[in-house]
Amino acid sequence: MTLIERSFNIGSMRHKDENKSESIFNAAIQLINEHGLAETSMSKIAKKAGVSSSTIYVYFENKEDMLNKLYLSIKKKMSLEVFYDYDDSLSLQSAFEHALRKYINFILTNKDEFLFLEQFSNSPLLHKLSLKEGLDFFEPIFNLLEKGKIQNVFKQVDTNLLHMFMFIPAMQYVKIYIGGQIEFKQENLNELIQMTWDALKA
Repeated sequence: MTLIERSFNIGSMRHKDENKSESIFNAAIQLINEHGLAETSMSKIAKKAGVSSSTIYVYFENKEDMLNKLYLSIKKKMSLEVFYDYDDSLSLQSAFEHALRKYINFILTNKDEFLFLEQFSNSPLLHKLSLKEGLDFFEPIFNLLEKGKIQNVFKQVDTNLLHMFMFIPAMQYVKIYIGGQIEFKQENLNELIQMTWDALKA
């Protein structure tokens, strides 16, 4: 076998492995959203993903390991969307609004992943290291908030508080919309983003 052929085979194997891992993640999201974390076993995930129970342990040590890796996978995917075309040379308010709108769009277009995050974020199975790594994906936001504090645009409070106030109102709005309690209106979203900016301003 030539070097090129070996490289092709390794690439194909890696591609298949990634596909299988993705199938496991998707199965876990669906089952957890339908039945909850406690009721979702590795064997049920394997069955829904179309892999054997032994195969799933080739990819993950146990359920806890799988859930933490799934959490980080979604957080990374979210950060890539939030910071797509993000330019920190923009004015503070423009960069702020850009990131917040992208975050809202991610939730709206990835509802299942978002609902999983909501469940798992409150689970004792979430490792502190995973939580920190998840936040690290959003370092540009923390940098933006710190920049705003230095310029006396934002309140002189713990940056973690600013981060929470930036995202929680939008998250709650979308959650209520997903639950069918309100109609989604662009003008309401625009007002919410403006109110969030005003809440953080010094």
